[in-house]
Amino acid sequence: MATATALPRPSRSSLLRAAFAVNTTLILAFVYLLFTDASVGAPRYAIYGVTWVVVGLWVLFDTRVPTASTETKRRAAAIALGYFALLAVAGGLVTAPVPGGTEGLRVAFLPPGWGPALVYGGDLFNLILMPARVIGYAALAFLVYDTVVEAAGAAVSGLVGLFSCVSCSWPILTSLATSVFGSGTALALTVTTFSYDLSTLVFLVTVVLLRWRPGFGK
Repeated sequence: MATATALPRPSRSSLLRAAFAVNTTLILAFVYLLFTDASVGAPRYAIYGVTWVVVGLWVLFDTRVPTASTETKRRAAAIALGYFALLAVAGGLVTAPVPGGTEGLRVAFLPPGWGPALVYGGDLFNLILMPARVIGYAALAFLVYDTVVEAAGAAVSGLVGLFSCVSCSWPILTSLATSVFGSGTALALTVTTFSYDLSTLVFLVTVVLLRWRPGFGK
Protein backbone atom coordinates (compact mmCIF):
# COMPACT_ATOMS: atom_id res chain seq x y z
CA MET A 1 0.00 0.00 0.00
CA ALA A 2 1.33 3.42 -0.87
CA THR A 3 1.68 5.83 1.99
CA ALA A 4 2.36 9.56 2.03
CA THR A 5 5.88 10.65 2.73
CA ALA A 6 5.26 14.36 3.07
CA LEU A 7 2.46 16.58 4.24
CA PRO A 8 0.34 17.36 1.17
CA ARG A 9 -0.37 20.92 0.12
CA PRO A 10 -4.01 21.71 0.99
CA SER A 11 -6.32 22.12 -1.97
CA ARG A 12 -8.61 25.10 -2.47
CA SER A 13 -11.68 23.04 -1.57
CA SER A 14 -9.95 21.78 1.60
CA LEU A 15 -9.15 25.35 2.64
CA LEU A 16 -12.75 26.38 2.00
CA ARG A 17 -14.03 23.55 4.18
CA ALA A 18 -11.57 24.54 6.91
CA ALA A 19 -12.78 28.15 6.71
CA PHE A 20 -16.38 26.91 6.90
CA ALA A 21 -15.58 24.92 10.03
CA VAL A 22 -13.89 27.93 11.67
CA ASN A 23 -16.67 30.39 10.80
CA THR A 24 -19.47 28.03 11.82
CA THR A 25 -17.87 27.21 15.17
CA LEU A 26 -17.14 30.85 16.02
CA ILE A 27 -20.72 31.89 15.16
CA LEU A 28 -22.17 29.08 17.27
CA ALA A 29 -19.83 29.96 20.15
CA PHE A 30 -20.90 33.61 20.00
CA VAL A 31 -24.60 32.69 19.94
CA TYR A 32 -24.05 30.24 22.80
CA LEU A 33 -22.41 32.91 24.98
CA LEU A 34 -25.03 35.48 24.03
CA PHE A 35 -28.09 33.42 24.93
CA THR A 36 -26.89 31.34 27.89
CA ASP A 37 -25.27 31.92 31.26
CA ALA A 38 -22.03 30.32 30.10
CA SER A 39 -18.78 32.22 30.51
CA VAL A 40 -15.44 31.95 28.74
CA GLY A 41 -13.51 31.24 31.93
CA ALA A 42 -9.77 30.93 31.44
CA PRO A 43 -9.20 32.01 27.80
CA ARG A 44 -6.97 29.09 26.91
CA TYR A 45 -9.62 26.56 27.91
CA ALA A 46 -12.19 28.20 25.62
CA ILE A 47 -9.62 28.31 22.80
CA TYR A 48 -8.90 24.61 23.30
CA GLY A 49 -12.60 23.72 23.22
CA VAL A 50 -13.21 25.70 20.03
CA THR A 51 -10.06 24.18 18.49
CA TRP A 52 -11.31 20.63 19.12
CA VAL A 53 -14.63 21.46 17.45
CA VAL A 54 -13.07 23.27 14.46
CA VAL A 55 -10.49 20.57 13.75
CA GLY A 56 -13.04 17.80 14.30
CA LEU A 57 -15.55 19.34 11.89
CA TRP A 58 -12.82 19.93 9.31
CA VAL A 59 -11.76 16.28 9.50
CA LEU A 60 -15.32 15.00 9.23
CA PHE A 61 -16.16 17.17 6.21
CA ASP A 62 -12.78 17.10 4.45
CA THR A 63 -11.72 13.44 4.70
CA ARG A 64 -12.42 11.49 1.53
CA VAL A 65 -12.55 7.73 2.14
CA PRO A 66 -11.18 5.66 -0.78
CA THR A 67 -13.39 3.18 -2.56
CA ALA A 68 -13.42 -0.33 -1.14
CA SER A 69 -15.59 -3.41 -0.92
CA THR A 70 -18.60 -3.48 1.38
CA GLU A 71 -16.92 -6.14 3.52
CA THR A 72 -13.80 -4.00 3.98
CA LYS A 73 -15.90 -1.00 4.95
CA ARG A 74 -17.87 -3.05 7.46
CA ARG A 75 -14.67 -4.29 9.09
CA ALA A 76 -13.23 -0.79 9.12
CA ALA A 77 -16.46 0.56 10.68
CA ALA A 78 -16.35 -2.09 13.42
CA ILE A 79 -12.75 -1.17 14.27
CA ALA A 80 -13.55 2.56 14.22
CA LEU A 81 -16.58 2.08 16.50
CA GLY A 82 -14.47 0.06 18.91
CA TYR A 83 -11.85 2.80 18.88
CA PHE A 84 -14.49 5.46 19.58
CA ALA A 85 -15.82 3.38 22.47
CA LEU A 86 -12.33 3.15 23.98
CA LEU A 87 -11.88 6.90 23.62
CA ALA A 88 -15.32 7.53 25.16
CA VAL A 89 -14.46 5.52 28.26
CA ALA A 90 -10.83 6.67 28.57
CA GLY A 91 -11.75 10.30 27.84
CA GLY A 92 -14.60 10.51 30.33
CA LEU A 93 -17.63 10.61 28.05
CA VAL A 94 -18.88 7.49 29.79
CA THR A 95 -18.05 7.06 33.48
CA ALA A 96 -19.06 4.92 36.42
CA PRO A 97 -21.82 6.32 38.65
CA VAL A 98 -20.67 8.49 41.53
CA PRO A 99 -22.18 7.81 44.98
CA GLY A 100 -24.35 10.75 45.92
CA GLY A 101 -24.04 12.26 42.45
CA THR A 102 -26.87 14.08 40.68
CA GLU A 103 -29.14 11.73 38.75
CA GLY A 104 -31.19 12.47 35.67
CA LEU A 105 -30.60 14.49 32.52
CA ARG A 106 -29.42 18.08 32.47
CA VAL A 107 -27.44 20.58 30.44
CA ALA A 108 -24.18 22.05 31.79
CA PHE A 109 -23.26 25.46 30.40
CA LEU A 110 -19.50 25.04 30.29
CA PRO A 111 -17.12 27.31 28.31
CA PRO A 112 -17.53 27.29 24.50
CA GLY A 113 -16.53 24.02 22.92
CA TRP A 114 -16.84 22.10 26.17
CA GLY A 115 -20.42 23.25 26.53
CA PRO A 116 -23.31 23.05 26.24
CA ALA A 117 -22.68 19.59 27.66
CA LEU A 118 -25.45 17.04 27.94
CA VAL A 119 -24.99 15.30 31.29
CA TYR A 120 -26.79 12.18 32.42
CA GLY A 121 -26.42 10.58 35.83
CA GLY A 122 -27.78 7.10 36.35
CA ASP A 123 -27.44 3.99 38.46
CA LEU A 124 -25.35 2.11 35.90
CA PHE A 125 -23.30 4.84 34.23
CA ASN A 126 -22.88 8.57 33.70
CA LEU A 127 -22.70 10.38 30.36
CA ILE A 128 -20.84 13.67 29.92
CA LEU A 129 -21.32 14.64 26.28
CA MET A 130 -19.19 17.72 25.68
CA PRO A 131 -19.20 18.91 22.03
CA ALA A 132 -15.39 19.15 21.87
CA ARG A 133 -14.87 15.58 23.04
CA VAL A 134 -17.75 14.06 21.05
CA ILE A 135 -16.79 15.77 17.78
CA GLY A 136 -13.06 15.31 18.38
CA TYR A 137 -13.33 11.61 19.15
CA ALA A 138 -15.72 11.09 16.23
CA ALA A 139 -13.13 12.73 13.97
CA LEU A 140 -10.36 10.46 15.25
CA ALA A 141 -12.57 7.40 14.81
CA PHE A 142 -13.39 8.50 11.25
CA LEU A 143 -9.69 8.90 10.48
CA VAL A 144 -9.13 5.38 11.83
CA TYR A 145 -11.94 4.16 9.57
CA ASP A 146 -10.29 5.88 6.61
CA THR A 147 -6.91 4.39 7.55
CA VAL A 148 -8.22 0.84 7.77
CA VAL A 149 -10.14 1.16 4.49
CA GLU A 150 -7.01 2.44 2.77
CA ALA A 151 -4.99 -0.39 4.25
CA ALA A 152 -7.58 -2.73 2.68
CA GLY A 153 -6.40 -5.64 4.82
CA ALA A 154 -8.27 -8.19 6.86
CA ALA A 155 -9.93 -7.06 10.08
CA VAL A 156 -7.38 -8.81 12.28
CA SER A 157 -4.34 -7.38 10.51
CA GLY A 158 -5.98 -3.96 10.44
CA LEU A 159 -6.65 -4.09 14.17
CA VAL A 160 -3.08 -5.15 14.93
CA GLY A 161 -1.74 -2.39 12.72
CA LEU A 162 -4.03 0.15 14.35
CA PHE A 163 -2.92 -0.47 17.91
CA SER A 164 0.74 -0.90 16.96
CA CYS A 165 0.44 2.64 15.58
CA VAL A 166 1.59 4.87 18.44
CA SER A 167 -0.35 7.89 17.20
CA CYS A 168 -3.64 5.95 17.41
CA SER A 169 -2.96 4.92 21.01
CA TRP A 170 -1.86 8.33 22.30
CA PRO A 171 -5.34 9.78 22.97
CA ILE A 172 -6.38 6.67 24.91
CA LEU A 173 -3.19 6.45 26.95
CA THR A 174 -3.14 10.20 27.65
CA SER A 175 -6.79 10.23 28.77
CA LEU A 176 -6.19 7.26 31.08
CA ALA A 177 -3.03 8.81 32.53
CA THR A 178 -4.62 12.20 33.23
CA SER A 179 -7.84 10.73 34.61
CA VAL A 180 -5.85 8.86 37.27
CA PHE A 181 -5.04 12.25 38.80
CA GLY A 182 -8.38 13.89 38.00
CA SER A 183 -11.45 14.60 40.05
CA GLY A 184 -14.08 11.95 40.65
CA THR A 185 -17.09 14.24 40.15
CA ALA A 186 -19.53 13.76 37.28
CA LEU A 187 -18.33 16.89 35.46
CA ALA A 188 -14.64 16.12 35.79
CA LEU A 189 -12.81 16.63 32.53
CA THR A 190 -9.69 14.90 33.83
CA VAL A 191 -9.16 18.05 35.85
CA THR A 192 -5.47 18.51 36.39
CA THR A 193 -3.43 21.63 35.84
CA PHE A 194 -2.24 20.74 32.36
CA SER A 195 -4.65 18.02 31.25
CA TYR A 196 -6.46 20.35 28.84
CA ASP A 197 -3.14 21.43 27.34
CA LEU A 198 -1.84 17.87 27.05
CA SER A 199 -5.03 16.34 25.68
CA THR A 200 -5.39 19.12 23.08
CA LEU A 201 -1.77 18.72 21.96
CA VAL A 202 -2.18 14.95 21.67
CA PHE A 203 -5.44 15.38 19.76
CA LEU A 204 -3.88 17.75 17.22
CA VAL A 205 -0.76 15.61 16.76
CA THR A 206 -2.91 12.50 16.33
CA VAL A 207 -5.05 14.20 13.67
CA VAL A 208 -1.92 15.19 11.74
CA LEU A 209 -0.41 11.70 11.99
CA LEU A 210 -3.62 9.89 11.04
CA ARG A 211 -4.13 12.20 8.04
CA TRP A 212 -0.46 11.85 7.04
CA ARG A 213 0.02 8.26 8.25
CA PRO A 214 3.81 8.02 8.07
CA GLY A 215 4.89 4.37 7.98
CA PHE A 216 1.38 2.92 8.39
CA GLY A 217 1.08 -0.38 6.58
CA LYS A 218 4.81 -0.60 5.76
